[in-house]
Amino acid sequence: MNDIPKVVFSNSLTSAYWDETTIAAGDLAESITRLKRERSDGYLLAHGGARFARSLVETGLIDEYRLLVRPVVLGAGERIFPAALTLEPKSTTVFSGGTVAHVFAAQP
Repeated sequence: MNDIPKVVFSNSLTSAYWDETTIAAGDLAESITRLKRERSDGYLLAHGGARFARSLVETGLIDEYRLLVRPVVLGAGERIFPAALTLEPKSTTVFSGGTVAHVFAAQP
């Protein structure tokens, strides 16, 4: 993780102290489109909280969703999908601690 390029999306940060880190500010969709073009394979992996995930979903630029479901009941939470999506299941992996990883392809 320390040696791979990272992009932090923020409209308030001006610098990053982690090696291989760039700050991206402004329009999220424009930044994602530019980053996908810059990568020879177009592959980007995003990590973040519910608000960031929802912002990414709203761009319509996600090709694949990798969702981890952990066996915890919270009773409430934030939605990351503001509307119904058509997704194609690609794979499911069950881990020993009960976490299940689902991979879905986004459909237009």
